Amino acid sequence: MKVLLYSEGLKLIQKSGLGRAIRHQMKALEYAKVDYTTDPKDDYDIVHINTYGLKSYMLAENAKKNNKKVVYHAHSTYEDFQNSFLFSNQLAPSFKKWIVKCYSLGDYILTPTPYSKKLLRSYGIDKPIQDVSNGINLEEFRYNKKEGEEFRKTYEFTKDDKIVMSVGLFIERKGILDFVELAKRMPDYKFIWFGTLNLNTVPVKIREAVKTKLPNLFFPGYVEAKELRKAYSGADLFLFMTHEETEGIVLLEALASKQNVLVRDIPIYEDWFKDGVDLYKAKTLEEFEDKIKAIIGKKLPSLVENGYKKAEEKDLKKIGFILKEVYEKVLK
Repeated sequence: MKVLLYSEGLKLIQKSGLGRAIRHQMKALEYAKVDYTTDPKDDYDIVHINTYGLKSYMLAENAKKNNKKVVYHAHSTYEDFQNSFLFSNQLAPSFKKWIVKCYSLGDYILTPTPYSKKLLRSYGIDKPIQDVSNGINLEEFRYNKKEGEEFRKTYEFTKDDKIVMSVGLFIERKGILDFVELAKRMPDYKFIWFGTLNLNTVPVKIREAVKTKLPNLFFPGYVEAKELRKAYSGADLFLFMTHEETEGIVLLEALASKQNVLVRDIPIYEDWFKDGVDLYKAKTLEEFEDKIKAIIGKKLPSLVENGYKKAEEKDLKKIGFILKEVYEKVLK
């Protein structure tokens, strides 16, 4: 059995969560000793498609004509396409029709969570759908005190600074507007956001937010996983204010790093995480502000051990064998 892992425009998406997910797939298959290629010209039995561009669609059609099995990975939904790029809301209905057309080419559809599976079912897709996490490399994101100290030194934070970090593209859906607003409200806390995006592709309000000049607000841009790992170990809190996700790999990274975590209370995390048990949740800016102070001030108990157990469930070593089972099922 040989699998073609196909991802269109990989250079364009490598700094996104999707880019991370694809790298995770490769690592997971290596753990499970599944033979795979990324070259469409190679011979293969199954094509596992991660993207929904025209080339991806045509590859899936061609594979089916040649009696090859198609596994389509539904990373994107109508819901998480909204409030992202310029004109995304206007394009969202057409985007939905297109991804349904793409995903329906799959003999089998994978999607990261039960929540995103539910969304796909609501679109009327009747192909077999299985939720499989994008996974987390536990070893790569293990807490490291020394690296945490290096992070503070690199960004000129003191050991006493109270640091709130987040990770994501510069899009409204990720909660960047609220992140900046909290920085304005909480001048005694340092707010640092890792990630980037061409500001010409986002609405004016996002550009203005990113250009906000505050002594406690930092936008260092995209950093490699090694530097991000240092931040998870060195910050006081990972704040994930996203309004919509199909999973959230950076959240898994923070949990794996045994970092304090505060997320927006949204449907995807309703059944997955218990507030005050696995991590903390908030809905309003006032709640976020209060909980940030309480978590960093140790007025709320640490939940990092319980959070780590949640990350353990998504270990790439486990994900690799789940993918292998899917491929074997599809071939039969």
